[in-house]
Amino acid sequence: MALLDAKEYDPRPVRRRLTLAGLSAGALALLLLSWFWPSGRLRYWRQWKIGENFFTAIERRDFDTAYGLYHADPEWKQHPGKYSNYTLPRFMQDWGPASEFGVISNHKIDCAIGPPQKGFQTPSGVVLLVFLNHRADPVLLWVEKRSGSISISPSTLEELTRTPPLVRAVCHGAQ
Repeated sequence: MALLDAKEYDPRPVRRRLTLAGLSAGALALLLLSWFWPSGRLRYWRQWKIGENFFTAIERRDFDTAYGLYHADPEWKQHPGKYSNYTLPRFMQDWGPASEFGVISNHKIDCAIGPPQKGFQTPSGVVLLVFLNHRADPVLLWVEKRSGSISISPSTLEELTRTPPLVRAVCHGAQ
């Protein structure tokens, strides 16, 4: 085989590599876009799921399970004195049928917002923006990242959406 008798050029391997590189870059861009999308559904999936489970238990009127989710302790009945500062009767006043929301029959978690950092401290939780019973005003819940316990958010909606305009555009309650 001489130098001028080389095989004919086949563009298929190069085309295959370029297609694979383009698809990989597109998939990576889609993953990054969904990760940083302001609704927070993918980024704060664990906290979103905790909120979903909490409100699903309340809608089923399974307040014992909801109370356990609130404190991130499914075995709370084994040591009820541990939660003497927020007892089950007080929980029922806040989330039961006699609460300000009435009987909670449906919910919609609109978005999860990571509060802005203060100095060098990273926030220990995520704020869930939840609409209950088709009300116009949302409920803001704080879900701890490590423990998964739930409480009322210390931040207001105005504080959370002050700087990032995209969060205002995505979170329907922030308009």
